Amino acid sequence: MSVLMKEEVATRAQDLRLLPAWTALKAAVIDLQKVQAQDGSVPDGGDHQQARDSIGVIVAAVEELSAYLPHDAEYLEALVTDFQKWASEGLGVPDFLDSLMAFHPEQPRINGLPHLVVFPMYTQNGSTNRYVEAVLIEVIWPEFVADLEAGSYSNKLFVPISFVDFTPGYDTNSAVLFPESVAVRSTPSFTWGGIFADREAARFRRVLKAAADTTSLDLPADAAALLEDQHLTEKTFVMWDLIHDRTHMRGDLPFDPFMIKQRMPYFLYSLEELRCDLTAFKESVLIEQDEKASEDARRHAKLVQYAVIFDRIFRFAITGSRVRNYDGLGGQLLFAWMHQHQVLDWTDGKLNIDWRHAADVVVQLGARIEELYWRSIDRPKTAHWLAAYELISGTVAPHPASVWAKGPEALPLDGPPRGLTDQVLDDEFPLFMFYEAFEKKMRPVIESTVGITGPSPVKANADTGQ
Repeated sequence: MSVLMKEEVATRAQDLRLLPAWTALKAAVIDLQKVQAQDGSVPDGGDHQQARDSIGVIVAAVEELSAYLPHDAEYLEALVTDFQKWASEGLGVPDFLDSLMAFHPEQPRINGLPHLVVFPMYTQNGSTNRYVEAVLIEVIWPEFVADLEAGSYSNKLFVPISFVDFTPGYDTNSAVLFPESVAVRSTPSFTWGGIFADREAARFRRVLKAAADTTSLDLPADAAALLEDQHLTEKTFVMWDLIHDRTHMRGDLPFDPFMIKQRMPYFLYSLEELRCDLTAFKESVLIEQDEKASEDARRHAKLVQYAVIFDRIFRFAITGSRVRNYDGLGGQLLFAWMHQHQVLDWTDGKLNIDWRHAADVVVQLGARIEELYWRSIDRPKTAHWLAAYELISGTVAPHPASVWAKGPEALPLDGPPRGLTDQVLDDEFPLFMFYEAFEKKMRPVIESTVGITGPSPVKANADTGQ
């Protein structure tokens, strides 16, 4: 891989988007998707010629576009080989391991650096079909984030990115680009993970504006600035994600639910995701107070605190179905915790937040979860699950029909852990009364954020987040 310096980024993804080669590639990918089965194969022999024709266009376009992407030369060469091999070997379940292993967007991370990403893959929180998808992206890597990552917040796998254009698999809620989703013959050790900060920022801004209007919430001036500036919000989310992402691998970890494939109550995932968000919150409080930190870092640290609270209590809590919605539960838990500790108030149809004391209260919730993890290192699995349930149910009311809410004596503790998981209701912690009314008013806004990106010509009417 060639060495690339910041000043050498001459071609932007927006430039590539205007080239006929990208237009042809995108159209060919969409045509190929029409004949693919869910596993990515083309099972009908009558469709093979159409698939090979599409692959021919894709290969030619990739070869043409590679001239503008010298930093991805090894990957794009391997990508052409994988497509040609797939076409010549009968178009069965695709295997793009070789090109995936050659793709390294984390080396280097330079602000504005473009990448062309073409793989057979599903899109998390989006399509479950392992179709070929094509995405033009740019890296978002502000200088203050680079300094944080080079210091106390090392995260070599983290790649914050933005959309420039994409095929239908990403016209969804998916805001991640993970190598785990690519069709391969064997599972390798993954070295990167991409998060679309522009999509996170755009939907946050749209939801926050509507939520503040709906609840008559007066936003502090610096929080209101997030509504006016997409790029400011993107950088805020990059800082949040940097710290969140690395937290999954650090601290007292009795288990790692996102790495160990096992069946467990969904509320454990709620606590893990919330733990990582509240760690980002706590660290941002420390950075904001650190006089040695840069002005940019301190400003964005304050904005991260607003973003964590608002995204959690306004968007997470009411997005998605009520079937084992662990992010939704995490949002409810944060709202209820703040309300019960009297820094959040809902009176006369108006929401108020006491910003003088809110940070301390939010940090306290994070400390409770950290204590749960620390204690659970020397607890049996079942005892940890029960303690986690006790922590949540002490703040968020469980469903009246819940077996778990009746206590250990009602649960099948003499059998395998799966029996306990089976007793967890799909909606173990229903929306409480505030959210029942709030969700009905916000539903159209939440639905409107599907496929949203930053201020790009891709979806000009919706993507600014306004």
